[in-house]
Amino acid sequence: MEIHLVDEGGAEPDGTRLEDLAPEPLLSRDYETRPARVYEGLRERHGPVAPVDLLGVPAWLVLGYRESLQVLQDDAAWPKGLENWRARSEGRVPADWPLGPSLEVNHVLIQGGPGYPTLRGAWDAALRPFQDPRNPQAKRLKAAVTGYADELITLLAQGGGTGLADLSAQFSRPLPLMAASHLLGFPGSQGDDALMDMWRVLDAGPDAEPALARLLVTLGELAAAKIEKPGDDFPSHLLAAHPDLSVDELARELFMLLGMTSDHVGILISNTVVEVIAGENEGGVRTTLSAGMVRETMNRVVMRKPPLVNFVPRFAAADTPLGNYTIRAGDPVWVSSAAAHADPLFAGQMAPGAGISSRAHLSWGAGRRQCPARELASTIAAAGVSRVFERFGHLELALPVDQLPWRSSPFMRGLRSLPVRYELAGPVPEAPAPVAPAADVPDVPDQAAKRRSSLWRYLTGLIRSGS
Repeated sequence: MEIHLVDEGGAEPDGTRLEDLAPEPLLSRDYETRPARVYEGLRERHGPVAPVDLLGVPAWLVLGYRESLQVLQDDAAWPKGLENWRARSEGRVPADWPLGPSLEVNHVLIQGGPGYPTLRGAWDAALRPFQDPRNPQAKRLKAAVTGYADELITLLAQGGGTGLADLSAQFSRPLPLMAASHLLGFPGSQGDDALMDMWRVLDAGPDAEPALARLLVTLGELAAAKIEKPGDDFPSHLLAAHPDLSVDELARELFMLLGMTSDHVGILISNTVVEVIAGENEGGVRTTLSAGMVRETMNRVVMRKPPLVNFVPRFAAADTPLGNYTIRAGDPVWVSSAAAHADPLFAGQMAPGAGISSRAHLSWGAGRRQCPARELASTIAAAGVSRVFERFGHLELALPVDQLPWRSSPFMRGLRSLPVRYELAGPVPEAPAPVAPAADVPDVPDQAAKRRSSLWRYLTGLIRSGS
């Protein structure tokens, strides 16, 4: 698909240095509640590229769709890799910067330099068995996700065949955790605490640094176990494709997969459920959803509300005009998919009847460094959404759509909670039905371990408290 955006021209780029601009903070209260207004205000004052302050560190935020593609598709001019960050090399990034913990983990999403092509090739090879629907691993994954979704819905329904639930806390967030445990080959319920720490890292709060330390220890132990005894899981396939990975290097790659298949997928599920409920007129949409329709709905959702709103930074390889400014070599450049999707030069072409496909979104990036796990994440989300509308005969928001509570981090934006009124399509099952483990995957957690896990105790507590 080809997209044509009109170049309206502009003045000579401003040569003022980033550190001399005194940029305004991006992560304000307005950004938490009304990010679209913040993006629009920046666009009005600065054009398609704006200087912003990210928790005390200046950076360029790319707001324009065309400029976003320019950065994302040109790895030579806009490389990744923190070694390219001039302010960091000069000691001007605070040691306690809240975003430091998540950016310092040098995995495939962050890494630049000559080692990246080999690592990315290994990722593509390791994910292929799980992303190609013809492979047995992909079939087992989809069956497992469907089974996990049924377990969660059945557990939720122990509060009654009708009632009030937080579909985010009780379904959208835990489902990717269970899928990640399957992919990573976590023994028992060990993956529960790991994903909860992953959420703390992504939210970049005051406990992000200790959470990251715990998480890397856990993933290091898992990596060592897979090196010692490989299985039919993602870590083992990655090692087969890149046998030179050390324990620490493998742990960092598992960190990336865990992050991508947790918060991102959970947000996508919640946002898609809201889209179907709020956009439904006479109640017929949810009963006729097919897998293809779910995928198209998800594409439309991420055009307006992408889970990953700001990508990890790239850096100018040389002084380069971009928008109304000249970006100096070594300056950090953050592409905002949320702002790019709202760019009037692009959004205006998304009107009904226009020739722009919903697949033109940037939610997974663009170019050679587009997210390697995008098909995997979409498969998990689509299976979860499909099961929601198959298991619930009636589902409605418990709050007006414009009053749903949102949470924002420097990277992600999703619902804090998704309160719904539900009615099951059938009778309430007596207990969650276990997912049958594959014969050659011995580490699938059993139900007794799962009910003892921190996740299961938390979910059961929500039911008992009447949530």
